[in-house]
Formats: sequence, C-alpha cells, structure tokens
Amino acid sequence: MSTISEKTLAHASGQETTKTGDFVKAKVDVALNHDVTSVLAFEAMREMGSNRVWDPDKVVMILDHVAPPSSVNSARVHNVIRDFVREQGIMNFFDVNSGVCHQVLPEHGFVKPGMVVIGADSHTCTHGAFGAFASGVGSTDMGAVLARGKTWLRVPETIKVDVNGKLDRHVHAKDVILAIAKEIGVSGATYMALEYHGETVSDLSVAGRMTLCNMAIEMGGKTGICEPDDKTIKWLDHCTGGPYNKVYADEDANYKRVLNLDVTGMEPQVACPHNVDNVKPVSELSKVKINQAFIGSCTNGRLEDLRQAHEVLKDKTVHPDVRVLAVPASKAIFKAAIKEGIIEDFIDAGVTVSNPSCAACFGGHIGLLGPGEKGIATSNRNFRGRQGSPEAEVYLSSAAVAAASALTGYISHPEVVQ
Repeated sequence: MSTISEKTLAHASGQETTKTGDFVKAKVDVALNHDVTSVLAFEAMREMGSNRVWDPDKVVMILDHVAPPSSVNSARVHNVIRDFVREQGIMNFFDVNSGVCHQVLPEHGFVKPGMVVIGADSHTCTHGAFGAFASGVGSTDMGAVLARGKTWLRVPETIKVDVNGKLDRHVHAKDVILAIAKEIGVSGATYMALEYHGETVSDLSVAGRMTLCNMAIEMGGKTGICEPDDKTIKWLDHCTGGPYNKVYADEDANYKRVLNLDVTGMEPQVACPHNVDNVKPVSELSKVKINQAFIGSCTNGRLEDLRQAHEVLKDKTVHPDVRVLAVPASKAIFKAAIKEGIIEDFIDAGVTVSNPSCAACFGGHIGLLGPGEKGIATSNRNFRGRQGSPEAEVYLSSAAVAAASALTGYISHPEVVQ
C-alpha cells in the first residue's frame, strides 16, 4: 500500500515501512549547492559546530545562477565558494559555464533511482524524473546536511497524476505540466509528492519528465517523481552505471488524490501573469504583444527544447520589436546544439545566445524585463518581479510557443508561422 516516496524514505531512514505523516531522519545521497545559497549553508554548518562536510564525495557545488558574475558581490560569493571547495577537498565542483545545476547533476551521473537528493534550491525536485526522492531545502537545513549527511523529513502525502492521450504536434511536456498546474493550483499540493503516471508520461522523453518534476514545486509540492523505466536506465547508462534501486508504487498505494488528465486534442498552454496556475490555451492570447522571449532554464533549456524552437525559427527572422535570448542548460547541450547547427541558425534568426546558466529565469542576471514590458519564457515562475521589474509581466510556455511568439511579436501558436 506504499507510494514511491514512502518506500524511498523508509529505506533512507533504515525502516521497513513508513506512512504519510511520519517524521524520519533520512540519509542523504547527494547534497546539491549553488552560488546563491551556498555561503549561508557554509555559515550554518560551522555554527552547528562542524568545520568539515560529512562526505566531500557526496557534495556537489555548481556556479550557475549568476554565472559569470554580474556584480562585485557575486564575484566575491564565487570566490568564497571556490575557497570552501579547496578547503573541504570537494572534487565535484562545477565552475561558471558548466550549466544549470539541475541539468549538470544528472548529466554527470550523480542521480540514480531510489536516492535521496537534497538541494539548496527549490527546483531540486527535477531529479524525481530519475526515480529519486529529490527535494529543495533552505540554507540552514543544507548546513545540517553538510555537517551530518542526514535530514529530517515528514513523509509527504502523494497526489497521483495520471496523464493519458497522445500529444498533438507542437504540444509538449511544458503544456502538460501547465495543464496540471491549472487543475491543482499554486498551493494545491503543498508538502505533497506528485507521482506522474499514465501513457503520456511513458511516451515522454526523460527530458520531458524532468520538466514535469521540475514544476512540482510550483504547486507547493515537496517533490515530483516518475517511476524508472527502460528510457530512464538507457539515459543513465550514458553517464553512470548500476546497480539501480528502482522503486515503484504499489498498485493499492494510498493516495491523497488522483488527478486524471486526458491531453487528447489539447492545444499549447500558457501561464499568464502573475501565477503559474493562471493557465489559458494559446489561442486566447493572440493579442498579447511581447517584448522578449527567453528559451532556457532548468525547466526547458534542454536539447529537445532547443530543437523545438529551432524547428519554428529556422530560416526565419525574429520580430524587430522582440529581444530573443536562448541559453542552453549545460555545456554538453550547448555543444550538441552547435554540432546540429541549431546555434548558428539561432544567430542568423536574430537570437542572442548566451553561455549555459540560469540567465533570465530568476531575474538575477542577463535578460531582465523593464517596467511595462511583457516577456514569454520557458522557465518555471512568473510571479511579479521574477524576471526583472515588478511592473513587467511574464508568460510561461513551451519553447515552440516562445519561438513562434518571437517571430510574430505576439503570443502565438507555432502553426501560425509554419
């Protein structure tokens, strides 16, 4: 009668079983840190009386949010992290230009099914796409993880999200998760796990499943998770190796709620300002004029996203009133996109291509919106002030819709330009 989360946390806490609401002290398999939250975590670790991390081989440090630094303070923070990495003997360090932490972590083989992955970033839930229990914590909790290698967790209730139906052309994983967010709401899954099931999820690539899990937090979720299958193992075998502790939900698992979603005939979806659950079909937004399109982030900066945008943009020129920014999620993705000719075609179309980083997503670096401007982005959040001015508006979409909108100057269905 157990969910994936209940089974995984039982194993991590040395128990035979756990149930919803139990508090457990779980062993952490991977501790993920990045430049915005790391220094506070280091300070918390030391305030707890520890001068050394519990296991330097299980700590991963990635500079991605403001990379390269755009201010003197950011540069100072990066140097504090570099000093800490040297002091602690942490070999798993990825400096600027490596990419977004949630892409770099699995690409380098740090995530496997059945693991407990804790990161000082809310979108750590992305790694549930590989069958891990992955969750974000604050810097103080991360300080405790660095010191002890364990963390307190309450075993979450689980919402089963059963998605079925075939996706139409130009409808992608981002559209699926936006449709789910509309149904559940921005707080409808607070401290719950979202378990994704159904034929649509099985048909998605691993990259698409990462998009689903990534945005579990946008509904308040503690984690998002998919059961590992042959696609998962094939993906992992390219960057790591078994054995894999594959965890599956029992057929009679006890769920807080079951959401059944049929995506047959669904058109592309767009989240409108200023909440992720304010979702409308793209056809209702054709009069919304945009100033910027951002293609990237830990949600949709992967190779398949760049390919979706490329399919729309190739041999065309972006609208003269629109700034377009494309940011691959990792160095490996950047190189693959160059090899496929995607980057050259982007540049020819008028797109600004930047180094792998979080970029415009959280408004801490390049690509910010000014007062009164409207932007469409493939990232995960659109609350007021997220990507620049609090007087700007952000719409969220797939890469295909963002690319089409970049061509027309208005939020557009890709079929309009093809």
